[in-house]
Parts: sequence; C-alpha cells; structure tokens
Amino acid sequence: MTRLLTMIRIGLLGCGTVGGGVVQLLRTNAASLEARMGAPFELVRVLVLDPSVVTLKELDRSCLTTDAERVIGDPSIDVVIEVMGGVDPTRDYVGRAIAAGKQVVTANKALLARHGAELLDRAHEHGVDMAFEAAVGGGIPIIRVVRDALAGDTISSLSGIVNGTSNYILSRMQADGMPFEAALKEAKEKGYAEANPTLDVGGGDAAHKLVVLAMLAFGARLDGVSILTEGIDAVEPVDHSFADRFGFVVKLLAIAKEHGKKLELRVHPTLVDKDAPLAGVHGVLNAIAIEGRALGPCFLSGRGAGAHPTAVSVVGDLVDVAIAKRNGTAGQRTRAIRLAKRELLPAEDIESRYYFRFSVFDRPGVLAKITGALGQRGVSIEQMVQQGRGSGDVPVDVVILTHESKEADVQAALDVIGKSDFVAKPPRMIRVHG
Repeated sequence: MTRLLTMIRIGLLGCGTVGGGVVQLLRTNAASLEARMGAPFELVRVLVLDPSVVTLKELDRSCLTTDAERVIGDPSIDVVIEVMGGVDPTRDYVGRAIAAGKQVVTANKALLARHGAELLDRAHEHGVDMAFEAAVGGGIPIIRVVRDALAGDTISSLSGIVNGTSNYILSRMQADGMPFEAALKEAKEKGYAEANPTLDVGGGDAAHKLVVLAMLAFGARLDGVSILTEGIDAVEPVDHSFADRFGFVVKLLAIAKEHGKKLELRVHPTLVDKDAPLAGVHGVLNAIAIEGRALGPCFLSGRGAGAHPTAVSVVGDLVDVAIAKRNGTAGQRTRAIRLAKRELLPAEDIESRYYFRFSVFDRPGVLAKITGALGQRGVSIEQMVQQGRGSGDVPVDVVILTHESKEADVQAALDVIGKSDFVAKPPRMIRVHG
C-alpha cells in the first residue's frame, strides 16, 4: 500500500493513434497530472506489435514490449490502459488485468458492446474500476454525464451523431452535392476515414457506441445484442436535395428510447429537422442529445475522434482510477453501475415518420398504385412530390413523407411497390427523427 501512495505505475496496451496521443499527453502535462493524482506516475511498459514502427520521441523505447504478460503479469503496475482495439485477444488481456487487481481504462467500444457487462461483473468481483469514457464520443464527456451528472434523473431517450467519418461524408454531400464515393475519397485523403471504412459508413461503429450508451443510460445488460443498423452508402445527393426541400438534413443517428420494460435501439440515416440542434453538427464533430424525465433536454457536442480528443478522455479516466487506487476506494465507481437484462423492441414494432423516394416510369395510374399500396397497410401520407415529368424509359422521382407508421407496415408496402413493373429501381427509405 505504501508504494501505491507514492507512485502510480502504468501499463499501456497499444500505441497506435490513440495510444500515441496518450503518451504525448502524459509527457506534456506530467506536472499538472501529478498534482491532480497526488503522486507522480511512471509509464512502465507499452505493448506493441512491432517496436520498429514506434517513433514517438516522448516514449522511452526501453518501455516497449511485444509480450502482453510483461504488462498484465507485472504486479507493480497499478493501472492498465487498453487502446489496442479489437475483441480478441483484448478481451482476455482486460479480463486478466482485472483479475490481477489492476485498475483498467479502455477506449474499446467493440469490446464493451460485446462483453461490457461480463467485464463489469469481473470488475465488481475483484474490487477494481473499469473506466471507458473514451469509448463513446471521443473527447465529449458523455459517459461521466450519464453515469454521474444525471444519476439523480431517469433518461427516457437519447439520440446522437457518434461517428465523425459518416458525419463528415454526409456534411460534404449536403453542402456541395458530392456523391457518396467522392465524399468518402476526400475523407480518406484528409485522414478522417480508414483505408477500410466499412465499420464507419456501414453503421457498425455507431451501433457499438449506442450499446455502450444504453448500458449506462438504461442499466441494460446488452452483451452481443443485434440492433437495427443501416449505413450511409445508399444515400444519394438527390436525397439531400429533397431533405432540404422538406426542411431537413440527413444525419446518421444512433437512437435509444425506453418503452416500458423494452428498449428501442437503432442506427441509420435519419432526416433531422433543420431547427434541431443535431442538424447543426457538421464535419467530424459528434453530438449527443439526451432527454431526462426531470432535467428535460441536454445537449453535448465536440470532437468525437482523433488522437488528442480521445486521448484526453483516456487520461481523464486514468486520473480518476489512479485517485481511487491511492485513496483506497478502487472499485466503488464501477460497483455503482448496476445492469439488468432488458428486452429489445423488435425492429418491426418501431414507429416513425418516413421518407420514401420512388424512381418510377411516368405512366397513368402510377401514383394511385403507390398510394393504394401504402394505404392498404395503414401508412398515411403527409406530403407527396413528383420531380418533373418522365418520358419513355427515363424514370421520374416521386417522394413521399408519411405520418407516423409502424416499421412492419412500411416494409410490407415497400416490398409490394418494389416488385411493381412501374418501378425502375428499389425504393429508397429514410426514417424521420422526432
């Protein structure tokens, strides 16, 4: 115990973009961090795949190792910071660090989405903390707000832009009419998109983050759940034009709502009213809107990705868990997170307003057939627009906004319409926020 009161020893798993940012912040802000923690700290060991590619001047190369056991199995290390990403072997490393009585800080949303409840159970059992502010929203302190600041309230819903890559692409498409592929290419050139951006543009990254948020906001055990997830790759410039015409912008939203004992969780492109705060979040910024039953609306926004915003959250967690370790209160914050099994609302039971875009051949009776198919399934039309006149084999766009309808009815109607001989290509559907 004496050693713990005089020195905080740190092991780092991973030294990529975020890990490098953590190292830089630890060196740059060493004096202020020591003052906050009440003791000096030492970065003892850093696990990497290949030491030859690590060029950080702030890092003592004698710390580097390719052997995870030199971090996890070192009894002198008090805090393990995991920023290596992935689920395997990361799950094993984090679990072993917890079992060894080490405080853990992680930025790994995929790991938490699949095994978060299990790892929290282990942390409870071994009396340590597992902190994960950096797993959602980069530098936005959303985890602290949900876990601590709103502890006296009950959250009824939240909606968020939690993937900067997708938000940048949609913002460029909206502002300049760029096609998806051109906006994605630009995002890669600027370093906002990975070489393989599937997890970002396909909605998977946002879905992982939504599960983590729901775990805290609703106390839900959600390890490995499958939620409605759609990406932005099918959104076209014409959809942005029609959205603007109707008073909306297109955003990839992560949405969570409570319906009695059930939870509604979904990630997909969404039409957001131009006057809503989320509509004004552009580029690589992230934002999360929370609705508390007592507080009402709460809105947080900031940089959601990159080395330094994410590293700021990691180091903030480090300070918290280090102080708890020194004060003899390790594990108390994590023990306050209580999770129970929650049933998910089936996707077909979701209710929303909808935007439909039909590419159809301009023939007599086509509009009547579309509205008839929708009406037969109880899908009520709010507005309808036909863009221009078609001729011969050149189709025309028909766009419809609906009143609130059930997902199952909408999908059934679209299936019928999509098989009709007057449709040039599959119908496009985007849900409306609200």
